[in-house]
Amino acid sequence: MPATPTITLKPTGAELPQIGFGTWKHNGDKATEAVYDGLKLGYRLIDGACDYGNEKECGAGLRRAIADGVVTRDEVWVVSKLWNTFHRKEHVREAVLRSLSDWGVSYFDVYYVHFPISLAYVPPETRYPPGWYFDGKKEVKHDPVPLRETWEALEQLVDEGLIRHLGVSNMSSALLMDLLSYARHRPYVLQIEIHPYNTQQRAVQFAHSQGLAVTAYSSFGPLGFRELNSPKALGAQPLFAHPSVTASIALAHARTPAQVVLRWATQRGLAVIPKSDTEQQMRENLASVAFALAEREMAALSGLDVGLRFNDPADDFAGCHIFS
Repeated sequence: MPATPTITLKPTGAELPQIGFGTWKHNGDKATEAVYDGLKLGYRLIDGACDYGNEKECGAGLRRAIADGVVTRDEVWVVSKLWNTFHRKEHVREAVLRSLSDWGVSYFDVYYVHFPISLAYVPPETRYPPGWYFDGKKEVKHDPVPLRETWEALEQLVDEGLIRHLGVSNMSSALLMDLLSYARHRPYVLQIEIHPYNTQQRAVQFAHSQGLAVTAYSSFGPLGFRELNSPKALGAQPLFAHPSVTASIALAHARTPAQVVLRWATQRGLAVIPKSDTEQQMRENLASVAFALAEREMAALSGLDVGLRFNDPADDFAGCHIFS
């Protein structure tokens, strides 16, 4: 299996693994085993989040891999994200320390602001992770916290060595432009939904022009959201069944549709964090860099773009107009 390529972060020169291991919807003991198996197979970036509700289990897999000599801590990029209910400056440290404790590590290699929207604080003793609903049922309660307040609190944790690289997720170019105007510690990575149905070409171009790396999530388009019975996802043709992916490209290269879609992203200079449920999928995703798509094949996949976003909180949570 070829070595996983990296993306050089500016200005530190740190090498971000281009193919990471996604942990969204890995639950319980399966999360522990998945992280452990992924590290054994060669993954060196584990992408997590408070909201995924599995950081303790993922951390157990990481600690086991370290104890067994599979990896050392400094070989693995551990990634987490600040949830919406912890945006006030007095709650940022609490959130980071809780996630660090759950992972069993002393610092995060990348720590993102998960969504650029602030919701009312929910104490961990009431519910953790808090989720979108203030009451845990149906009430979405917004809290008007300026992003600058949140960012400056995170910068303090960078100064203290708890975070090595800050990142932003689900953020528009306009909001990123504003953040860059005052950030003392600039974000290194932008993580956004990117797949052939939603190529985000302009967002990628702007981020790259500002020196940010870009990580694509939901690389397989509707697949992960079909599991959640999302109407948008259920109404979209699965990427893996699209003729442009299967007949025209995957068969020609003797590769899986998943490998084709991942290679389309990595050839654009993007990092990816696909979720894998089996060891075979883990191996195939890592091996997706072992071939190259022709320009016409890249263009054919990009030509599927219809601006279809599957992760839009406004579809499900009142007033969460992040992308409106």
